[in-house]
Amino acid sequence: MKKYLIYTSALLLLTAFSFLDSKPRIFLIGDSTMANKAPSDAPETGWGMVFSEFFTTDVEIQNHAVNGRSTKSFRTLGHWDKVHNQLQKGDWVLIQFGHNDQKVSDTSRYAAPQTDYKQNLIRYIKETRAKGASPILLTPVMRRKFDENGNFVDQHGDYPAVVKAVAKELNVPLIDLHEASRKVIVNHGVEGSKQLFMHLEGKVYPKFPEKKIDDTHFSKYGASVMASLVADAIKTQNIPLASYLEKFSPEKYTYELPAVQEPAFRKDTFSIVTYGAKADGITLNTKAIADAIDACNKAGGGTVLIPQGLWVTGPVVLKSNINVHLAKGAILQFSSDFNQYPLVQTNWEGLPAVRCQQPISGTDLENIAITGTGIIDGAGDAWRPVKKSKLTAGQWQKLITSGGVLSDNKETWYPSEKAYKGSLTPKAGVLEPGKEKDVTSIKDFLRPNLLVLTNCKRVLLESITFQNSPAWCLHPLLCEHITLRNLYVKNPWYAQNGDGVDLESCRNGVIEDCTFDVGDDGICIKSGRDEEGRKRGVPTENISIRNSTVYHAHGGFVIGSEMSGGARNLFVSNCTFMGTDVGLRFKTTRGRGGIVEKIYVKDIQMTNIAGEAILFDMYYSAKDPVPQPGDKNELPVIESKPVNEGTPQFRDFYVHHVVCQGAETAIMVRGLPEMNVKDILIENAMIQSKKGLVCIEGSHIQLKDIVLLPEEKTVMQIQNSQQVVLDNIRYPENTDLLVKVTGDRSKNIRLLNTDGTKAKKEIELGEKVSSKVIQKK
Repeated sequence: MKKYLIYTSALLLLTAFSFLDSKPRIFLIGDSTMANKAPSDAPETGWGMVFSEFFTTDVEIQNHAVNGRSTKSFRTLGHWDKVHNQLQKGDWVLIQFGHNDQKVSDTSRYAAPQTDYKQNLIRYIKETRAKGASPILLTPVMRRKFDENGNFVDQHGDYPAVVKAVAKELNVPLIDLHEASRKVIVNHGVEGSKQLFMHLEGKVYPKFPEKKIDDTHFSKYGASVMASLVADAIKTQNIPLASYLEKFSPEKYTYELPAVQEPAFRKDTFSIVTYGAKADGITLNTKAIADAIDACNKAGGGTVLIPQGLWVTGPVVLKSNINVHLAKGAILQFSSDFNQYPLVQTNWEGLPAVRCQQPISGTDLENIAITGTGIIDGAGDAWRPVKKSKLTAGQWQKLITSGGVLSDNKETWYPSEKAYKGSLTPKAGVLEPGKEKDVTSIKDFLRPNLLVLTNCKRVLLESITFQNSPAWCLHPLLCEHITLRNLYVKNPWYAQNGDGVDLESCRNGVIEDCTFDVGDDGICIKSGRDEEGRKRGVPTENISIRNSTVYHAHGGFVIGSEMSGGARNLFVSNCTFMGTDVGLRFKTTRGRGGIVEKIYVKDIQMTNIAGEAILFDMYYSAKDPVPQPGDKNELPVIESKPVNEGTPQFRDFYVHHVVCQGAETAIMVRGLPEMNVKDILIENAMIQSKKGLVCIEGSHIQLKDIVLLPEEKTVMQIQNSQQVVLDNIRYPENTDLLVKVTGDRSKNIRLLNTDGTKAKKEIELGEKVSSKVIQKK
């Protein structure tokens, strides 16, 4: 008897631990729009395949949806038994049927909406609840159909209304995927919505050798969009499952990150060798490469192969449906002969301009890529001016003896007389309305960017090394659905305008697993300059930047200064900046206009930052962010001016978990008197620096759980700022002064959960500052 009691107790204890350790489960039951697909079915994707990506590992998701099933056949074929037998208290069942219940001619699946369909739904609900689990009803997801006038056509009849009625009658949570998917399809438009579904060209995927049009089943992109609608409904309706949704940051969920379409190509390959290219390092292969691209495009697309070898070329113009693939050991070397690059109308720093033709360009294209493991070299050394201050004495002497022209002050080298003349020409190359401009005499000054893609859709740049650009390296302009993956982008550190990547007025993109080592800003977001940018009015938005490293650069992640069209919904995570002049650099100036907002940054590591670790600066002056020896970096006179369309705005920035070992200044906020930098949260950071916090003309600035380790004996300086919250600030012992507040516009400064006794003096107020400006807790 005693052994039995011991055994029973042990069994009960084991059962209790098993119950505590078990995860809640989400069971998905439905049809092919939700179901898992085999790899051979690519690119067809059920939204249930993506759904689990939006949840933490604290919940288990089982997708039991099956192709072709209705409320009737899902039960009669035994699929429901597999779910029902597992159900226990705490589980959830998401129920979505309707597509196949409509099929009147198929008696094994047909379920009339007001009778069998309704009763089947009710039965699933009652059986789920009987097991202690919770049901959620989903209206059927939309098919894509537009009439001849471009109006959307609903094809589901009474079925969605029945789902809603059952949900109301039995008090079941309802996700109206029918209506939500309709809005998404309509917003994408007649043409754009094709990317949500299976609109395929032949010979791209093994399963689909012929062209296919399927407006019921989803592409990977479409499935991701639909799954995000379900996750959003769970969150907005506060369904208890929302507690398991994975967060990107405290303010955003993972499902809210942008979904990005990627290109896909036919399997046909066109080698440039077939069209006469020679890898002898001498032959100019411009025509051979152009012929290969043209032949590939005319054949319906595919891969243009650049094999191993050194291939010299002039400008390359891309075409739709082409993947330019550089094999291992391939070097695409652009010619240093300026005559190969005619003057063309393009864009320079956000303004219409005449420049030399870009080494690689494409306009109004779809479905393009540059992939492989080769190297693309832009011959930038032949184009770039170089400042004496950027080189050692030996390097400078070698450069000037190589030829070229020195500026009158002997401080800058130019590659030619035309290049130097251009440097003395105001607005060189910039096109002004109503004015003709002959720039042939300064042609050498009008350096091109290495790669410019304008108004292109579904772009992929992957695994290539882009180096030695004449100016900016990568410049996508007005592009949508762009992916930059596993790139190595490098320019000499002294390269003027030698940015790594500049996304300008682009939408829906991702930069991931890339490395930048360049002469100007590393990863930069732009949207046009001044009046021209505001007139264009296209923000850069819905971009993810993750898992990337920036070595030398003026800024690691940068927004501006040409941001007149605005920027929003940018997500930056798990990036490393090593030796950049500034870490997180947000810059603008009066005259730009534009709103930069909803910027989410987390998990940033920095070392050896020459300037500010985190910088919000509305006084950008087109100078190097770190002064050269002998230069001054004095703050401008801060005077208020009227707000107008040229007044820029920075607001709604959320920065979490930043670690910086070594910077000049930890955090600098420098807004305008008439338009403060506002609504900034920086949380959970540790920054070693010479200076701590400098906040000038900021509003609603919150620092929470911050460790500031400045060498200077004043930790935080606040000038003319309002609603500043300093919460749980830690700092070195024996600091002279914790907080210094100046400026007659300073008010409502709150010092919370911070030990002021470690400083010799906790607070110092300027002459015009009220003694009530700081509240302590």
